[in-house]
Amino acid sequence: MERLRAWARALKHDVLALWFACRDPRTPLLPKLLASLIVAYALSPIDLIPDFIPVLGFVDELILLPGALYLVLKLIPPPVMHDARNQARAWLDAKRDQPRSWAAAALIVLVWFALLAWLWRVIEPWLARTLG
Repeated sequence: MERLRAWARALKHDVLALWFACRDPRTPLLPKLLASLIVAYALSPIDLIPDFIPVLGFVDELILLPGALYLVLKLIPPPVMHDARNQARAWLDAKRDQPRSWAAAALIVLVWFALLAWLWRVIEPWLARTLG
């Protein structure tokens, strides 16, 4: 269990370091864009796949997020990541709250509304035929 906690702390540290790397002008454009998407999702207070959905709810935290994070970390120049990790360590040592991405949360809510609207368009004709 302690290994899992250490892994979760390292993941939190790397997401925060990636947040700092996104703001670094030395970060190339493609890694910056990919990192921005990952950071926005990771720092969003709302998950795309809610945790209460059995099995699937934790797929993003256990597989997708760490995998995407690993790949993007490989694209960012090592000196940039070194500086970003130092900034993240200082941030966490100062006991500052982790930043939140409310824009990503809003986007996730919009995705869910779009999915529900699409689902309604598919189901509504069937309901009309069946019930009425």
